[in-house]
Amino acid sequence: MRAAGRTAAAAGLFAALRAISLPAAPRWRLCGFHWLTGRPCPLCGLTRGLCELAKGHWHAALHFNLLSPLAFAMVFALFWASPVRARLWTAGLAAFAAYGVCRIFLPSV
Repeated sequence: MRAAGRTAAAAGLFAALRAISLPAAPRWRLCGFHWLTGRPCPLCGLTRGLCELAKGHWHAALHFNLLSPLAFAMVFALFWASPVRARLWTAGLAAFAAYGVCRIFLPSV
């Protein structure tokens, strides 16, 4: 994919995230882990967090998922043709794994 195509795709994704408005408290949760355990998984709240970040609402995004900014960078790194992308994704996946353990075992996270 050429640079212009990557830029257009990233801009389209950003516009879509900015246009979507999701409720702060969903009627039902799609997360199977949450259904089974009653605890949030590392990805719970991430879609709402990404949409809030696209609107510039950092506080709301962090409320939904503390790793929303990292996920935002990881998603948009998919459009980069750089070795930084692999390092970002490796570090990001490790961070989400650690965050998942914290969310499962620490009720306040």
